[in-house]
Amino acid sequence: MSKSRIPAAVVLGCGGTSLSDAERRFFAATDPYGFILFSRNIDNPDQVRALVEALRATVGRRAPVLIDQEGGRVQRLKPPHWRVWPAMAAFGRLAAADLPLARRAARLNARLIAAELSDLGIDVDCSPLLDVPVPGAHDIIGDRAFGDNPLLVADLGRAVMDGLLDGSVMPVVKHIPGHGRASVDSHLALPVVDADRATLAANDFATFRSLRDAPWAMTAHVVYKAFDPVRPATTSPIVINEVIRGAIGCEAVLLSDDLSMQALAGGFAERTADSLAAGCDLVLHCNGDMAEMQAIATAIKPLTEAALQRLARADAMLRRLPLAGDAQTRLDGWLSTGPTISGGMA
Repeated sequence: MSKSRIPAAVVLGCGGTSLSDAERRFFAATDPYGFILFSRNIDNPDQVRALVEALRATVGRRAPVLIDQEGGRVQRLKPPHWRVWPAMAAFGRLAAADLPLARRAARLNARLIAAELSDLGIDVDCSPLLDVPVPGAHDIIGDRAFGDNPLLVADLGRAVMDGLLDGSVMPVVKHIPGHGRASVDSHLALPVVDADRATLAANDFATFRSLRDAPWAMTAHVVYKAFDPVRPATTSPIVINEVIRGAIGCEAVLLSDDLSMQALAGGFAERTADSLAAGCDLVLHCNGDMAEMQAIATAIKPLTEAALQRLARADAMLRRLPLAGDAQTRLDGWLSTGPTISGGMA
């Protein structure tokens, strides 16, 4: 860090396509570890680059800038300036015919997303999604998932993780330890999962166990009654310590899902304190609401020594050589070879 003080354990959003004076002052005083961009923050490439630079200038260092650029329904960068990317289910369908081809295509797709992000100065992508949907679950996951087979999800999830790392963009696996069984959307209500420990371990948790070496991971605002009947994973020391860090063996920087989601109870200071006390390394607040961010600031703490060590480990994973060759041409060819792929490149 270029500053002598340790940054605050929070990632924050902003309200629009440029920073207000109030936002500049608040970020300078709060010193968040990083920032996140949403569609409301995006107009054109030059504007995004200027916003990224302005955000980093408020804290005086190259703070990480995050975005959700999965493909399909979840992509903040859109035409006419950026490509349309396929949903992850497209690679799952391709895998049914040719798994090695699907693996390579998923990795190249992620590498190309990374190129678009890097061009803007964005260096963290909240992807891949490792959730395993089950029949009857809410469709908030749906085609964002690679499929319903944990082995396939883990296989293609690693391909996406590697593709982002190839392009020097930090991947964030989500939503640990699994959102695929949730019957409601955690943006709107608190999902409660009744499955027993053995079922969860064999299915929901298995993908995250396979990618326990991922650099960053995002928590699920989901209650797993078999472990903690009251608190969702984000605020549950039991789930974080016994499941995420314990049974799964996750080594990642642990980022909460958005604190403004309605799955969480209590005020924003309480949500912040509970998430950090449970074991999250960083908390995430996305909507840019100043009153909510000010409440978070009253409860936020500097990054812990353990968090700093995990962040250093994650940064070391970016020191890789990019893939060579014309990746776009190869990917477009693969995605156009079979009828199982929908929603290809634009």
